[in-house]
Amino acid sequence: MHVKRISSGILPRAGIAFVLASAALTAMAGIFNETDGVAIGGFDPVSYVAEQKAVRGSAEFTSLYQGSVFQFSNAANRNAFAANPQKFAPRYAGYCAFGVSRGYKAVTSPDAFTVVDGELYLNYNLAVKSMWARDMPGYISKADGNWAAVEKTTKVNR
Repeated sequence: MHVKRISSGILPRAGIAFVLASAALTAMAGIFNETDGVAIGGFDPVSYVAEQKAVRGSAEFTSLYQGSVFQFSNAANRNAFAANPQKFAPRYAGYCAFGVSRGYKAVTSPDAFTVVDGELYLNYNLAVKSMWARDMPGYISKADGNWAAVEKTTKVNR
């Protein structure tokens, strides 16, 4: 009787699939709004707070915070963030602050931001930022109240 060996290629492929699936889960493990595995679209959170402008970060200068990779425009900004990430990380994990005030997560646009009392708030786009600006204290209060529930949701409005 001839016994055919069929398992030789199955186990290694299954192992490779497991490793790849694990890597994909790890890449998405951060709590912050990420694009292509980078928090807040690769923009430098320190520049938003310190310079009041959106500056694209670089893969050369990165820092890991709460499972998310942040990029910075220079080493000084990276070091400032690493020393005190709570000071520079955007509120509501980088999701649209106006959206959170209304009970949902939404992506953000790099140029639609506000710094209030030293804290970074991002918005969906400039039109939403304009609505947000009409009552920032009220929207912040609503968003703060909603965040615990919104944070747990997986749906993100695009």
